[in-house]
Amino acid sequence: MRAVTTLSVVVLASAGIGHAVVTSLDADIDRVDPFKDMKNRPSGGHGMNVLLVGTDSRDKISEVERRRFRLGGTPCHCTDTIMIVHISEDRERATVVSLPRDSYVEVPEHVDGTTGVRHGAHPVKLNAAYAEGGPQLTVRTVENMTHVKIDHYLEVDFTSFMKTVDVLGGVRICTAQPLKDSHTGLDLAPGTHTLVGGQALQYVRSRHVDGASDLGRMQRQQRFLAALIERATSSGVLLNPMRFRDVTRAVLGSVRADTGFGTDELLDLGRAMRNFSPSSSEFTTVPIGQMAFPVKGIGSTLKWDAAGSAKLFTALREDKPITVAHRPARARVMPVEVAPPQIRVQVENGTGTTGLARRVDAALAATGFATTRQPVTSTEQNVRRTVIVYDPRWDRSARSVAAALPGGELRAVPGQGPVVKVIAGADFRAVRTVKVPAPPQGEAGAVRGDEVVCPGKD
Repeated sequence: MRAVTTLSVVVLASAGIGHAVVTSLDADIDRVDPFKDMKNRPSGGHGMNVLLVGTDSRDKISEVERRRFRLGGTPCHCTDTIMIVHISEDRERATVVSLPRDSYVEVPEHVDGTTGVRHGAHPVKLNAAYAEGGPQLTVRTVENMTHVKIDHYLEVDFTSFMKTVDVLGGVRICTAQPLKDSHTGLDLAPGTHTLVGGQALQYVRSRHVDGASDLGRMQRQQRFLAALIERATSSGVLLNPMRFRDVTRAVLGSVRADTGFGTDELLDLGRAMRNFSPSSSEFTTVPIGQMAFPVKGIGSTLKWDAAGSAKLFTALREDKPITVAHRPARARVMPVEVAPPQIRVQVENGTGTTGLARRVDAALAATGFATTRQPVTSTEQNVRRTVIVYDPRWDRSARSVAAALPGGELRAVPGQGPVVKVIAGADFRAVRTVKVPAPPQGEAGAVRGDEVVCPGKD
């Protein structure tokens, strides 16, 4: 989950800020050599592959933050999040592949860095590779599983994540369902929210908001990363040297990187990515063949789909996009809990404007709502703000209607029944398209960044 922050180093460098500014920040990066003495590595392909990992380190978190954002507990010194970010050779595309932390893998033979004991190859969950052999064993394990050569390594913690989101002024996310997780303290109502550092950390850490567990969490992380990119590229931070410096300092202050990923690499990559945006990014999770693959002594793991994962990693090696080439930008759709065809709607005209109820009824019907097709005049006139009248027992349906009518006022009326009444007001302009999002799948369902960010503007 902290790994989403690290990509902003790459994105933010796209401002082409002067060498002196970035050089002054280079000293803040802790260095590590994850490629030391590595042999029999995969052949290099086209483009650049960065392994982003988020450890559960919480050494720099204050006691107040620990309590507020539920960051207590004993760290396992393993990787909570692992992503491969492939930057295309032409620097016009970034492909982000999430690797589930519970993936079944076999770590290669290695020497324990703490005890000096030599271990033979053996099966583990992917996140345990870091605990056994640190960054180097993590890189070796990922390369063995994917046959993708890792060019750079970046490791992030809680602190850099929260500081970066705060410096950016928060990141906007939207949800159709209430998101509540007692483990992290996340508590979001359906709708659109601007999350600041600690709240954002709760959002990307939560695994207990639905039955999808880690797969659902990875999908939320990918959505958050797309929103982070949108925020960075639309907020003017890329064109403001001081804001660029502040954001980059927040990131680099808690990052560990390989020795080869320095100032010159950041600037070179950044200048080539000045036009980067959410539509330049694509996201997926490695295809899963078996969700609960039992391994003696390890427990339940996720086993990758051999054919699907091979196809995915071949695309990375060959520098090919994983989304449909030249696909037209999809209209941004607001996610909701109840699908429009399941919602009966009666439209009333609350103004003196002739034909307004018919227009609203037709627009809602065109978007999929089951309108009565019999609009009427409301007993309430001079309504400035559209009202959605609903029975509290059908509150989820009402929220779907409200999402389609931005700015509408929700009015609970016990006994109203299953039909949602819309009193069209003078503020009506158009109906927004809404739909129920597909549940997270353990498959390579790739999406572009502009297809998963929230609709509308800040």
